[in-house]
Amino acid sequence: MQPPEPVTPAPEPGTHDDAPPSLRDDAMLDQKIAEANEQAAQLQDALLRAMADAENLRRRAQEDIAKAHKFAVEDFAEALVPVKDSLEAALNIDTSSVDAFKQGVEMTLKQLSSAFTKNRLTEISPAPGEQFDPMKHQAISVVPAEQGANTIVNILQKGYMIADRLLRPALVTVAEERPRPPASGQGA
Repeated sequence: MQPPEPVTPAPEPGTHDDAPPSLRDDAMLDQKIAEANEQAAQLQDALLRAMADAENLRRRAQEDIAKAHKFAVEDFAEALVPVKDSLEAALNIDTSSVDAFKQGVEMTLKQLSSAFTKNRLTEISPAPGEQFDPMKHQAISVVPAEQGANTIVNILQKGYMIADRLLRPALVTVAEERPRPPASGQGA
């Protein structure tokens, strides 16, 4: 009889005897875990910073929009203050001739026109005979006239635009289409 062969015990669970040689070293594995954790922390920090920057940018943009809305008329109001001052001064004069009063009103109108120009507020004042433009004019009535159809006969009220945007259309009367004369040469 032969002595029994020595039995090599199976590796215990949790040992790295069956792992590849590169991962057998616990220190190496711990180092890789530490590097991965550090990289994850850096990426998380970068993400949080980017999110904070985006939030700050959004908040600043909202503040700028709010300020723009709040002070949008500031320039226009600043240009109108001298007009109001001139009107109040005209009302405070006790003795004034009609010519002096008219001259004062004309000067005040020039100030107002200057304020309009400075703030890109333009008049829409079409001339009689000009073609009706529904984007700038509002027809109050259509009247018979000796001019072409759909042309302006009379201006009832000027219109205004701010830059390229219509503020108020000009109120106008428009020439109606003339009836066509009967065709000649027909009949008996």
